[in-house]
Amino acid sequence: MNQVRRRLGDRKDGVLLRDLDSMHFIVPLLYPNRCDNEAYISEQIDLTKLNAYLERKNGAHPEYPLKLFYVIVAALGRTIQLRPKMNRFIANKNIYQRKELTAAFVVKKEFSDNGAEGLAKLRFDADDNMDSIKDKIVEQITANRGGKTDSSTESMDFFNRLPRFLSKFIVWCITRLDVHGWVPASLIETDPYYCTVVLTNLGSIKLHAGYHHLTNWGTNSVFVVVGERKLRPFFREDGETEMRDSLDLGLTVDERIADGYYYSKTVKLLKTLLENPELLDQPLSQEVDY
Repeated sequence: MNQVRRRLGDRKDGVLLRDLDSMHFIVPLLYPNRCDNEAYISEQIDLTKLNAYLERKNGAHPEYPLKLFYVIVAALGRTIQLRPKMNRFIANKNIYQRKELTAAFVVKKEFSDNGAEGLAKLRFDADDNMDSIKDKIVEQITANRGGKTDSSTESMDFFNRLPRFLSKFIVWCITRLDVHGWVPASLIETDPYYCTVVLTNLGSIKLHAGYHHLTNWGTNSVFVVVGERKLRPFFREDGETEMRDSLDLGLTVDERIADGYYYSKTVKLLKTLLENPELLDQPLSQEVDY
């Protein structure tokens, strides 16, 4: 994201939007809690072209495979880069434009009931493409599964070791700091709820896509649930149906940061990128005709 000189009212992670229309100025004053302003969007993705894209990519690099989840992360990064209102957040009844474009997801270190989890956070650059985003994701996953503990988990472990009354008081104090954007960076460096978009890959554990709530903690305004892939009927141009591999996506957004028309075009762009994945080989900042 472009670096902007910090002014009075800005936060370290966001620029205060001072030229909003009256509706977007008033709504956060009337409805200050993010969890009270969720909108849920469900979308079905035809994976026909995406499967062929993965086959081509992985045929050239079989030892370093590109995965469906990586493509979804890249498509979301490209979408939000081109639809910057999706990178806004509301805090303390003000609307901010986030300074970075980031994505976060949980890494299961071991697929078992008691397997530990780590937090992965990616920072996108305007010139990133599918290959560079894949490298960033693999680096995060490798670090988490290699035993590295992220800073946010370390902070939670510290509070968990304190006497309960003390940890409750400290965390209460931190939530007050959160309202004003004063939480120490070391505590939230990898906190997913301080990211542009949070993803959960339920398909990897054989669950369907569905609604996931936002949180009043942090600044996250977009949560994406990736469901299990499955065959379903699609209509061809001749009116007949055929079974195709497909995927369900569930998106929960803070409806205060944009309007329905903006969300509609955003979802259309995301779907265009996933159903024409060769576009992801271009830089994130390159415009798409959709």
